[in-house]
Amino acid sequence: MLWLKMRHVDMGTATIRTRLPARAVWIALLIGMCQLPAVGAPATVDPLLKSSVMTSRAGTSVMLAVTRADSRLISVGERGTILLSDDLGISWTQIPAPVSVALTAVNFSDSHSGWAVGHAGVVLHTADGGLSWVKQLDGQQAADIDVLDAKEKLEKNPSNESAVRYLRDAKRAAQEGSDKPLLDVKFWSPSAGIVVGAYGAILQTNDGGKSWTSLRDRLDNPKGKHLYSVTLSGREIYIAGEQGTLFRSVDQGLTFTKINTPYSGTYFGVISDPKLGIFVYGLRGNAFVSHDAGHNWKKINIDLPITITAGVATSDGYVILTDESGRVLKISEDGLSVEPLTLPVPFSFTGIAQAKDGSLVLSGIRGTTRLTTEILVKK
Repeated sequence: MLWLKMRHVDMGTATIRTRLPARAVWIALLIGMCQLPAVGAPATVDPLLKSSVMTSRAGTSVMLAVTRADSRLISVGERGTILLSDDLGISWTQIPAPVSVALTAVNFSDSHSGWAVGHAGVVLHTADGGLSWVKQLDGQQAADIDVLDAKEKLEKNPSNESAVRYLRDAKRAAQEGSDKPLLDVKFWSPSAGIVVGAYGAILQTNDGGKSWTSLRDRLDNPKGKHLYSVTLSGREIYIAGEQGTLFRSVDQGLTFTKINTPYSGTYFGVISDPKLGIFVYGLRGNAFVSHDAGHNWKKINIDLPITITAGVATSDGYVILTDESGRVLKISEDGLSVEPLTLPVPFSFTGIAQAKDGSLVLSGIRGTTRLTTEILVKK
């Protein structure tokens, strides 16, 4: 999803730009235009130290993710914007955030405990269902954690080339500071969860975010491929990223194995459902489903080569995918049938969640929109 090497919004080096997939370029440029200071404006305050701006127009902000916590919906987006809805996505209320960086993902383990991640490696936490938020982690702290982890690995095995490379890369990242975004977050309990992000960032906590452990050495990802999406299914964790990257853990992150997939391009999302299987999706309309833990894959026949941006498994046995053009696609259980849904006003979507009444709520470049259950069952 979102990642750029940033100061406030720094459009990055040529090297970084060559690694930006199409969807990342589009959203990153969009956020960059929204956040760049005016010519001649005074120096900006560090967005990690500046609270989000409260505005009556927050409902039409660029929103980058949406999730559900019991009956409440929570959406996050540009400049630290956080929105809550207690009426199934019909109306929204803005909640203050302690930072003004773009927030890229949000997840709740129950109706009270939630986390949001975003640019500058930030992790925010709420213990009251999203009504108030505190910062638990930023990119500088995450880089320092990697340095300590790398030093420990090298001390145990001084001649190991991968340990030497790990420490070298970790030190360089720490010198660069809080400039690398986190892109997804999932918690399987109020105490245990995982965050992933750009350049192979992956950290886990077992105390609700009070402390974090780097898991970089547990993934076979020596080139630091970007990790865009993480999903949970029981004790299993699936992580998807660029260049066909897909990892699986069956022990809640203690070990990971690499899964081969039919596509070598970027995956922006992964969905794991006990009944429906594993779905991965990403660039140019590429989407696949596996019903045997990733050993075999079937291609989902999306008829247009348009990047798929978000997805969700619904309670009534379907997977819903969205793409950059604003289409919302209902995928059958076997992955062979694709039904486009009719939207009142389609626009580019970034996230999707199912409300308690079965309706769908989508985040995107024009805020949020809601699809009623009548639209979902319409043939």
